[in-house]
Amino acid sequence: MNLRNEKGREPTTQHAHPTTELASSSSSSRQLIGLLTHEDLDRARDRWRVARARWGVRRWKPLTGLSILWLLVGPGVLVFLGENDAPSMLSYSATGAHYGIGFFLPFNIAVFAMGFVVQEMTVRLGAVTHRGHAELIFDRFGKFWGWFSMGDLVLGNFLTLVAEFIGVRAGLSFFGIRPGIAVGGALVLVLAVITTGRYWTWERITLGLAIFNGLFIPAALLAHPKWHAVGHALLTWQPLPHGNHSDILLLILADIGATVTPWMLFFQQSAVVDKGMQPRDISAGRLDTLLGMGLAALFCVATIIATAPLFAHGINAGDFQAAEFAQALEPWIGHLGATLFALGIFEAGLVAAIAISTSSAYAFGEVLGTAHSLNRPLREAWPFYLILASSACVAAALVLVPRAPLEFIILVVNVIAVLAMPPALLFLLLLVNDRELMGEHANTLWQNLAGVAVTIMLVCAGLGFGIATVYPHILGG
Repeated sequence: MNLRNEKGREPTTQHAHPTTELASSSSSSRQLIGLLTHEDLDRARDRWRVARARWGVRRWKPLTGLSILWLLVGPGVLVFLGENDAPSMLSYSATGAHYGIGFFLPFNIAVFAMGFVVQEMTVRLGAVTHRGHAELIFDRFGKFWGWFSMGDLVLGNFLTLVAEFIGVRAGLSFFGIRPGIAVGGALVLVLAVITTGRYWTWERITLGLAIFNGLFIPAALLAHPKWHAVGHALLTWQPLPHGNHSDILLLILADIGATVTPWMLFFQQSAVVDKGMQPRDISAGRLDTLLGMGLAALFCVATIIATAPLFAHGINAGDFQAAEFAQALEPWIGHLGATLFALGIFEAGLVAAIAISTSSAYAFGEVLGTAHSLNRPLREAWPFYLILASSACVAAALVLVPRAPLEFIILVVNVIAVLAMPPALLFLLLLVNDRELMGEHANTLWQNLAGVAVTIMLVCAGLGFGIATVYPHILGG
């Protein structure tokens, strides 16, 4: 058996199924175990648990499906709740505060559906090829386009990481915590989670943190919304609100960029590979992604509803930044609601900082041909962990420098994500249509139509923003 791929990388279980290779013969097994890495053995244990759960189909079907989903859930939920980050939640807050619920509730749900179309393709790519997104782009399109996509990713990831720590700082400032302590404490948490040396442990800890994105739901309930108005907004999709068209377009782009971004492609595909998912796991991967999309959309809607009282009472939200939204909302949702809102902003920044720094490290490891797995201990994969830790540390340090207006920075980060997304989507569509690479799991006609429609919409959004920026008189006030 060939234990090295064409680039001479160390062996992974993508080339050796744990239940067949490790059970051949005692002598060959001993030789194989001597060649296997810590990463291979950990991933083999995870696959063995999935195999045992599948064997249970014959014994107790109702529990087996839930058991398999529990073992395979993770990348899809994390990518969407990770994208419900500090910039995203603040964009949704600005949306509710400036324009209420009418147009933006159904609009954002539609954008999350676009995100599912995109992320489902990364599940198939990872499960079929067992290779990360950055590695595939380099191998299939060459170094120029590979480094182009990497530059796109690195710039966007770093700017977003800075915004995450701004969210952490601002969220904890509601409780009077000094910036140095807030950012430093969050950085320690990020470093502790990413250096567990075990993908499963990292994933479960991060999932546990990510579920606190749901804090925006009780905050929304404490706003005592008029549910008939919420239902009417969801069912009728009201026209664009009145106001400065350039500002409205900026918020639309920011909300799109809060949901569909390049780092999500790189992260979920690499996480699927690190988790050891196989083609037979694609259906579970879709459910995982659908669950993540549904939760993230629900929390997004809750955030818009929670901040809508500012719009309803004619309060100018233009001066609010980050946790100041919580302070401004306190008269309308109470101290408990404002506390939950501020904690939600903190959680959003923390979880995203973990996920986005991991995304950058995955991509660099794939491109440079070094170990790039959370199943590797620090001593075996120090370049991977160095990139992970250094990106988080530099972003955290920059946040402690005297800051610019936070709401503007948050919105611009999401707009940059929108402008960077079309090239990333083009590479993704080309890869999932490569039948030599994907075989029977290549895109169908309907999947291509959906993917192309999403790409066209993002291109049009980017062009619209560019025109509005260069020629603002076209849109008027």
